[in-house]
Amino acid sequence: MDKPRLVASDVDGTLLDPVERITDRIARVIERVQADDVPFVLVSGRPPRWIPRVARAAGLSGYAVCANGAAVYDIGADEVLTVREIPAITLIDVVNAVSAVLPEVRVAAERTVLGRAQPDPFAIEAGFRNPWGNPSGEVDEPDLAPRAEVLGRPATKLLLRHRGMTSQQMASAVESLLADTDLEITYSSNSGLIEVSAPGVTKASGLAWVCEVLGVPADKVVAFGDMPNDVPMVTWAGHGVAMANAHPDLLAVADEVTAPNSEDGVAQVLERWF
Repeated sequence: MDKPRLVASDVDGTLLDPVERITDRIARVIERVQADDVPFVLVSGRPPRWIPRVARAAGLSGYAVCANGAAVYDIGADEVLTVREIPAITLIDVVNAVSAVLPEVRVAAERTVLGRAQPDPFAIEAGFRNPWGNPSGEVDEPDLAPRAEVLGRPATKLLLRHRGMTSQQMASAVESLLADTDLEITYSSNSGLIEVSAPGVTKASGLAWVCEVLGVPADKVVAFGDMPNDVPMVTWAGHGVAMANAHPDLLAVADEVTAPNSEDGVAQVLERWF
C-alpha cells in the first residue's frame, strides 16, 4: 500500500516483545510515525487501566481502542470516550447456558464507564484464574464476589475460563451454544479463556470509530495483530499484517506476514514508510 495515514497495532504478542517490553527499535519507529503526523493507535483486548504503562513506554498520548473494541480511551486525557456494554440479563443468560454444558467454567466481568473515574472495574468469582496475572491492573486487587454479583451489572466484556480446555475448544463449544445470539465471541490467549462482547463489538468497530473522528478511511490504515480477536481489524484495514507468531486464523486472512514480535516485526513493516 501507499504510505498509511493511520497505524493501528495490537499490544500483547504484537507490539510488545515476548517479555512485554517496548524495544528501542519499536519506540524509534513509533516516534517517526508520529513526527510525520500519522496517528498511532493501540488496539487491544486490554481494559483502559492496562494501557498507560504501555503508552508511556511507547511515547503515545492519543487514542487506544480497549476491551476488543468495547471502549475507546483517550490516553492523554485519561478518559474513556465510548463504551458498549452487555446488559446484565444477557450476562446471566449466557453464563447459565454455558454452565449447563461446561459446569467447571468460572466467570469474570470487565466494567468500563464513560469518563475518568472507573469504580469497580473488574469482578471475578472464586476459582477464576486470569492467565495475565493480576486482572485489576498494577496494584489493585480484583473484586471477588459471588457469581450473581459478578453478573449483576452491565459489562464491557464477559470472560469465561475453563482450566481443562484450550481457548479454541472453549470458543467452538460456546459459539454453538450461543448460535442464536449476535454476541461476539473471541479469544486472545490459548489458556482456556474466551471473551464475549456485545453484538457488533470488535476491534474493527472500535478502530472505525477512531478513524471516523480523525477522518481516515479504512483503506489508508495499516493494522497489526497476532490472535483471533485481531481478525476483524486486520481484515477491515486497508493493509492487514499478521505477526509470524500469529494464530493460524489470522495468518489465513492477513495481507502480509511480518517477522515475530521477538524480532520487531511491526517496526520491520513500518520502516518502509517512516
